[in-house]
Amino acid sequence: MNRSSSLSRRIKEVLLDGHWVANTNFKNLIQGVTWIQASEKTMTLNSIAEITFHINYYLSGILNVFKGGKLEIRDKYSFDLTPINSEADWNRLVEDFISNSNDFVLHVKAMSDEKLDSTFVDENYGTYQRNIEGVIEHSYYHLGQIVLIKKIIAN
Repeated sequence: MNRSSSLSRRIKEVLLDGHWVANTNFKNLIQGVTWIQASEKTMTLNSIAEITFHINYYLSGILNVFKGGKLEIRDKYSFDLTPINSEADWNRLVEDFISNSNDFVLHVKAMSDEKLDSTFVDENYGTYQRNIEGVIEHSYYHLGQIVLIKKIIAN
């Protein structure tokens, strides 16, 4: 299996359909959540909606680069979620997340080894592969948070 196939499989596992590492994935966790649950603040933790927005923000921003655009995202805006005020608001965010996740997987799967080894935007950011691996690690980190938040709000 080439690197791009391996990386795309790992992204797909954490975001869309895997059960190997965490016994779940983002899509599975967020599709079973109501907009009220998604918006619920627990202690000082981010809400499920905020975390979903956060990961989707990075997927969208990196996808823009994959498609030939500029890197326009900034960390300071990565939790700037417009309030979720209805089930429709929440469903739009979930659908956008799933769409971006699928698109991200397809773009990574199509990358050559040369592209994976090339500089991502600026030398300070490393290679495309490093950034893709960062998305995977970052996603697992926040996936664990959602698992815990769901357990907390269930009680």
